[in-house]
Amino acid sequence: MLTYFPNYFSRRAILCYTITLALVSALFMNHMLPLKFVVFGFAAVILFFTFASKLTMRWGQCPEQVYRRRVFLTALVIRLVYVIFIYFYYISETEIPHAYYAGDELLYQDVAQRWYEGSYEEFHNYLRSYIDYSDSGYCWWLAILYLPFGPHVLVGRVVKCFIDAFTCLLLYNLGKRNFGESVGRIAAIFYMLIPNAWFYCGVTLKEIEMTFLVVLFVERADLALHSSKLKIQNLIIPLMASAAMLTFRTAMAAVMVASLALAFIIGSQKQLQVWQKIVLGIVFTVWMFMTVGVELLEESAELWASRSSNQETGYQWRAETNSFAQYASAAVFAPLILTIPFSTMVEVFGQENQMMMGGANFVKNIISGLTIFALFILLKRREWRKHVLPLALMGGYLVVLVFSNFAHSERFHFPVLAFELLFAAYGVSQLTNKHKRLYMIWMVGICVANVLWAWIKLAGRGLT
Repeated sequence: MLTYFPNYFSRRAILCYTITLALVSALFMNHMLPLKFVVFGFAAVILFFTFASKLTMRWGQCPEQVYRRRVFLTALVIRLVYVIFIYFYYISETEIPHAYYAGDELLYQDVAQRWYEGSYEEFHNYLRSYIDYSDSGYCWWLAILYLPFGPHVLVGRVVKCFIDAFTCLLLYNLGKRNFGESVGRIAAIFYMLIPNAWFYCGVTLKEIEMTFLVVLFVERADLALHSSKLKIQNLIIPLMASAAMLTFRTAMAAVMVASLALAFIIGSQKQLQVWQKIVLGIVFTVWMFMTVGVELLEESAELWASRSSNQETGYQWRAETNSFAQYASAAVFAPLILTIPFSTMVEVFGQENQMMMGGANFVKNIISGLTIFALFILLKRREWRKHVLPLALMGGYLVVLVFSNFAHSERFHFPVLAFELLFAAYGVSQLTNKHKRLYMIWMVGICVANVLWAWIKLAGRGLT
């Protein structure tokens, strides 16, 4: 079993990105990616794959406490450096400390600072006027942070760095408990280095907090499920995390409730008899609906009922700028849901954020092959029941995305990216020399897919 990410795979992933970008640039010379986004892309790919190989090897044998300290501090420093750099970068690019086309960021910022500048009543009125209930949690969180420190965007972003660094440790705990020490270490290092996490630490959006709540929920609930005796008090934190998620994203809260109930019913742990699992699952679900579940039930039902019109409206809107959008559907996205979104390697007006995230998305494209490989191994060996909770949450949320208007939105994929990296780490541990050929085939496929994606972006807009 491998205990580190081999340099063989890292070098070829970097080479694959270089070749893919060169091909796209040669084929679509009139729409080449601006140099600043090329730099962002190469930085993301080189930093992730180079240090994923080096650190998983160097930190693989150090004492656990030393490893925990290194992961937390390194993750924190990486994120703080990025946050400071990107703050001034955005000011130079957009004249405000926010990302390109920062509609949601500006809205969150404006609503949250009402309490600091005015009164609670004014804040509450703004909240009711501009923010849905299922989107209000982040505004409350920002408002609380701004009370003692003032409404400066760096306050929330620095706090994000600490939260996300702690998420690395939670993922390590989860990986160690499910797959062993080495897999837990690889998973935490993967998340520490994933560029997508840096990006969301540097913007005023809720994805970092959401990911923390989701990973906290799974890690604490998984601990309760793996205990020799199930104690209700061990479920207090998961219950609180799922209730808090209701005010961040209702669909995720619904998936969290369902995944835990499913883990109780069909999980492989032996501390409960079958009838006890069923009863506890029912009791838990009823409790959720009685306390916070009326809103959850109504919004989840609305989300499901509007899934077709939601997609149709979204695709119709996109078709105004890209004629290929009308052919997108759940059937198209479903087989690719673990891999998308593909990297934006051509210049497209209005997609500066996508161009900036091109390298990060390419990293996800490559790593998703290891995630798929891990899922195949678990199914083949019939070991999937040992990991029902993270599998159910990741799979359930991705199914929701498939039937939504956000299947190709990197932002909506991010809250479960940590679990994709967890299973990718397990996939790394199962690699042998015979899998090198499969890895090369996967990279060729990713290269072709990204070249086609560049053509679709341009051809659909009549730019080729």
